[in-house]
Amino acid sequence: MLADLPVAQRSALQAAYAEPPRAYHHFGHVLEVLGHYREVAEGPGWHRPDEVRFAVLYHDAIYVPGRSDNEAASARLAVEHLGRWPPEGGVDAARVSELILLTARHGAIDPDSLGQGPDAEDTRRFLDCDMVILAAEPARFAAYDREIAEEYRAVPRWLYRIKRRQFFKRLLASERIFLSDHFHGRLEARARANLTAALAAG
Repeated sequence: MLADLPVAQRSALQAAYAEPPRAYHHFGHVLEVLGHYREVAEGPGWHRPDEVRFAVLYHDAIYVPGRSDNEAASARLAVEHLGRWPPEGGVDAARVSELILLTARHGAIDPDSLGQGPDAEDTRRFLDCDMVILAAEPARFAAYDREIAEEYRAVPRWLYRIKRRQFFKRLLASERIFLSDHFHGRLEARARANLTAALAAG
């Protein structure tokens, strides 16, 4: 997954994830999502695996808490790096960018709006890979929630709590948190239980 990247590209990517210092959206998060990517690869499979893999690698490369353009900046960095270090066999950088940009809409996507066909299936599974943390065991979910709060420590606590609760409520109000059948059947109930408990705890 990473070993086949040119050394310079891998170093540049890891450096991006180290700035600014992060409590959750660091390179460890990428490795976790790559684990879910491999799970899909070994199960239903990816139709365009290289494009999805690079989207996983770059989806949070630029992350400044509170900024609304993180996904766009990450997508631009992915396209720049893919142009500088083109993979053997080629990759559709526009598709990589498209997938990364969609992560800005977590919790606000109707699965049917993504259409049908191979690319739509990849999109749903890719977005779900990034959301598996919501269905973690309660202790891990609580740790994740604290890590996000730490990243937003510069935001007034009252405002952060309002925004965070709004996000959780939006997820719970959605028809499906997990957009793909592969993740929905196994993880939906656990994610909803975690979100409900977090809201009840205040």
